[in-house]
Amino acid sequence: MLIHESEFCQSNAVVVRGRAGVLLIDPGVHGYEMECLAKDLSDSGQTVVAGFSTHPHWDHLLWPAGLGAVPRYGTARCAATARDRLSGGVEAVAKAAGIPEQVPLDLLGLITGLPVGTAEIPWDGPQVRILEHRAHAPGHAALLIEERGVLVAGDMLSDLLIPMLDLNDTADPIEDYLAALRLLEGVARDVDVLVPGHGSVGGADQVRARIDQDRAYVHALRDAHDPSDPRVGPSAAPGWDWVSGVHAWQLQRLAQKQ
Repeated sequence: MLIHESEFCQSNAVVVRGRAGVLLIDPGVHGYEMECLAKDLSDSGQTVVAGFSTHPHWDHLLWPAGLGAVPRYGTARCAATARDRLSGGVEAVAKAAGIPEQVPLDLLGLITGLPVGTAEIPWDGPQVRILEHRAHAPGHAALLIEERGVLVAGDMLSDLLIPMLDLNDTADPIEDYLAALRLLEGVARDVDVLVPGHGSVGGADQVRARIDQDRAYVHALRDAHDPSDPRVGPSAAPGWDWVSGVHAWQLQRLAQKQ
């Protein structure tokens, strides 16, 4: 496995080597970075044979032409949500989301939904289990590469980004998030390497610690308490002070829902 970190919110692209080529998970954000990734793979004799988007947010739905016209997968709900959100046109989505100009949008969201209940990504490589849940975004999936002990967590378990709940499409976003953490906790003992969608890669000792930290944050959010979380406030990493604004927004939205 290889990991490429983007300058955009420390987004992690994950390359999994198979027998006939590589699986590329959440390939990146900036065009020049994905072009660099495509060149590195080509120079090393690696061909991309499949892609996977962990969830239907724009920064996980990108794909440059240089990576090839290969099957790009997501869960059924992820793909359906992407189609729905892009139904008004890519330009409208780009404007509403404030997508940077250096992001290639031609192939945004062109993913195929796997049949409901699909347990593994269909490809000729290591078994990649799909752990679908309802936290953060519709059809979100974490991926467990069991024989390598690697958990690709999507936008969860970050050392920099607090849990961001799906406050638009669910009746009980708090419980949805807690249920997803329990799902990940159920495989934690099999994980040696944790790759979050944004932030630092962690070892086996970080898996349980980040699950506990995220759960504590969600409990504090539920109870409208100070989260005492190092990712929020003056202790946040340089350049991540905007996370405090996300926290304040989530508090406000939950209060409105209640």
